[in-house]
Amino acid sequence: QVQLVESGGGLVQAGGSLRLSCAASGRTCSDLAMGWFRQAPGKEREFVAAINRNGGSTYYPDSVRGRFAISKANAKNTVYLQMNSLKFEDTAIYYCAANHYGLRNSATGYEYWGQGNQVTVSS
Repeated sequence: QVQLVESGGGLVQAGGSLRLSCAASGRTCSDLAMGWFRQAPGKEREFVAAINRNGGSTYYPDSVRGRFAISKANAKNTVYLQMNSLKFEDTAIYYCAANHYGLRNSATGYEYWGQGNQVTVSS
């Protein structure tokens, strides 16, 4: 069983930056593909970023490409989401997710989920 714990959320002004962390336990990160999703009030869960098991490939939707960056520190069993040039519409609860298969941009492609971490961007 894999446990995921996110940290690093909070309140930031528009244009600012935040880095989210997701610590995995139960399996090593090198065995897992990881992803980040977000969900704003009244909206469906949205794909934000994904990285494959060895960290060599990443994938982003157009809404965050060029502003967000996902990375893995397999030695620390941790995945990060660096968020720059934040916008008001980035406000959401951000979730870390993991699977044993590979890059996926759908929530149904992930087996394990963290508890979520609030990110609020003030305009």
